[in-house]
Amino acid sequence: MSFCVAMLIAAEFMPVSLLTPLAADLGASEGMAGQAIAISGFFAVLASLLITRVCRGMDRRHVLLGLTGLMLLSLACMALAHNFGVLMLARALLGVVVGGFWSLATATVSRLVPAAAVPSALGALYTGNAVATTLAAPLGSYLGGLVGWRGVFWLMVPLVALNLWWQWRSLPPMPARQTAANLRLRSLWARSHVRVAMPAVMLTFAGAFTSFTYFRPFLESQTHVSLPQLSLLLFVLGVAGFAGTHLASRLLTSHLYRLLGGLPLLLALATLALLLTGSVPVWAALCLLIWGGLNAAIPVSWSAWLAHSLPDAQEAGGGLLVAAIQLAILLGGALGGALLDHLSIHATFLGGMVLLLLGASLVGRGQRLMPV
Repeated sequence: MSFCVAMLIAAEFMPVSLLTPLAADLGASEGMAGQAIAISGFFAVLASLLITRVCRGMDRRHVLLGLTGLMLLSLACMALAHNFGVLMLARALLGVVVGGFWSLATATVSRLVPAAAVPSALGALYTGNAVATTLAAPLGSYLGGLVGWRGVFWLMVPLVALNLWWQWRSLPPMPARQTAANLRLRSLWARSHVRVAMPAVMLTFAGAFTSFTYFRPFLESQTHVSLPQLSLLLFVLGVAGFAGTHLASRLLTSHLYRLLGGLPLLLALATLALLLTGSVPVWAALCLLIWGGLNAAIPVSWSAWLAHSLPDAQEAGGGLLVAAIQLAILLGGALGGALLDHLSIHATFLGGMVLLLLGASLVGRGQRLMPV
């Protein structure tokens, strides 16, 4: 599952490192390309809300295998895309995979390991996230210069095929568990801590991806990096994800709610520091190191909140959480692209900061996120 996460994250966010050549090849602005990439978020929202109903009686092993096969098809469509229509279709398929997989991920992990090991298991799962964040962006930008952005997606196809085979061999049968709490999203929204958590999740992730989606244009226009330097800086951003995931996993048991409020605040400060000092490559690298560590800690922290706060409705809660995250990514990417096209890259980063600060203020010390 961790390997699947790595492939999924790479497929979803590798276009960020290929944004400039992709936009040039398809005859679009970078802002338009960023918004086309973000369309996967719309379909991820739909999939995350519908997955438990559509697959109500299905073995979760079969569902995960089907989603991985759909990711394989999406990558082939992206590599073959000759216009925005095909690209958006491929991203829509990928969005279904993203929404479906992440909706089931926490509940699946909870079924594979004892309850006491869930935080550590989530950390292991998100290690795949850190691996993809570390390698996908720099490899994407480097290999894109060698084989083109289409070639990068073709290179991922055999890796996803290997992962599909690995899942088929290793995942045990996991018959569906049907409970009223798992099938009714309306019942979740009736819980006060859920009504606070979902807007906080959206503000946090929208703020992060308003900036993250447009790191390459920022580094090219403000830091004036070459392609090898860009790959190195994106690698620094990813390496920090390992430290962030590991540290968050160790702090989740005793400091979960402080992390949920503190991480977006610190990420906003890191974004400001990058904006102010990013013209100097050394300072840009340091800011990206801090930014990457903080950003990687956010999703594992919210997954731990789900396991801790909604133990009786992890699949439905996972669907609601993923819907909020993916809608935030969609809106964040769209907002960042609009600010970039109509104002400047500085406006894009400032917009992301504002959203992060609003998310931090909504969480506060975390009391409102605790189950009653």
